[in-house]
Amino acid sequence: MIIYTVKKGDTIMRIARKYNASPAKLLEINNLSENDRLPVGAALVIPTENGAHVVRRGDSLYSIAMHHGTTVDELLKLNPTIKPPYTIYPGQYIVIPGDAKLGSIDVNGYCYPSISDETLNKTLPYLTYLSVFSYNIRPDGSFTEISNDDRIIGAARAQNVAPLMVITNLNSDDSFDSQLALRFLRNDVAQQKFIDMIPAYLKRKGYMGVNLDFEYVYDQNMDDYSLFMKNLGERLSAEGLLLTTALAPKTSDNQQGVLYEGHDYRALGQVCDWIMLMTYDWGYVAGPPMAVSPYNEVDRVLRYAVKVIPPEKLLLGMPNYAYDWTLPYQPGTRAKYYNLNAVLKLAADTGAEIEFNDSAKAPFFTYRDASGKDHIVWFDDARSYRERMRLVNEYGLGGVGFWTINSFFAPGWYVLSSLYDINKVF
Repeated sequence: MIIYTVKKGDTIMRIARKYNASPAKLLEINNLSENDRLPVGAALVIPTENGAHVVRRGDSLYSIAMHHGTTVDELLKLNPTIKPPYTIYPGQYIVIPGDAKLGSIDVNGYCYPSISDETLNKTLPYLTYLSVFSYNIRPDGSFTEISNDDRIIGAARAQNVAPLMVITNLNSDDSFDSQLALRFLRNDVAQQKFIDMIPAYLKRKGYMGVNLDFEYVYDQNMDDYSLFMKNLGERLSAEGLLLTTALAPKTSDNQQGVLYEGHDYRALGQVCDWIMLMTYDWGYVAGPPMAVSPYNEVDRVLRYAVKVIPPEKLLLGMPNYAYDWTLPYQPGTRAKYYNLNAVLKLAADTGAEIEFNDSAKAPFFTYRDASGKDHIVWFDDARSYRERMRLVNEYGLGGVGFWTINSFFAPGWYVLSSLYDINKVF
């Protein structure tokens, strides 16, 4: 696999001829149509027998060989134009040995019940788990239900994907509610009611476990939450069911902020079968412009997380969306949401050139709308996905998890399946 950066004047036909690739295959893998224009700077996935490395400042043939698990001699065989004194330069493409898989991993995908059959069935081959969002806890231990999840559960099981029931502390306004969590976690009777009823409910519905997504838990409820999860995990394990959770992206034990303070990484790591780190939303809808999932910040989270949670239990959170901010940014304003398939069209329609930030390892572009307002869009593409997905191998993580899979971003799935084999539970 090669990830190619579009240059001025490029077309799908020209790129296909350059790499002896099928134009139709390029369109399919990159979720494009024949009439789509290619923005300068866009990243396109090209299936090839061998891969490629784009040289960065500071690279050497030795460092490139080490990074890709090969040797300098092998690189020289595949790149006969590199002659003594073997000088390479930033931006140069170095052919590397074909896409050897880095291993096998678990892949979780969150979905809303509104997911289309087409998107669901295209995505399921890439998943180990499908987490259906969401059932919502009540203070008395009961929960709201999803009436139309049988279709999703059946489709998942038919493709050997384990469906999981997501349980949150969302309130009637669809907001994560700290007070709701407090009332439930300080009520022993309610917790026991929930623990007693949930195994039979999961089995009746066809779920293979639960995914607890309690967010904005108060610091005063941290131990309550950990104990509840321990008790729930013991009961589910005895019934052959899974306990999983999603956690805010902490970088230390005592990180400040209500988003983080109620999650005890060490305690939850001991009782859960796996944990998805929500390593996204640094750039978020109500905040200032920045990369949604910057590599440097994600790396900081992982450096902490693997010290307190067994790495093989960790799934790296991957966002499947983009944000468009109006500039200059004004506090209190909100960014516009885009799915990743719409971003290239926006860039093409506005004549924007896509740039790539080296520290965040993420693409972005700026444009001016019809009313004369400036915008900046941060998103993910095949390059940024590949960079972060490689962290799974570097840290020995269990896999990745996507929020959400309700739109099918073909290049991302192609990159994932080129790097890793995907585990199936049954």
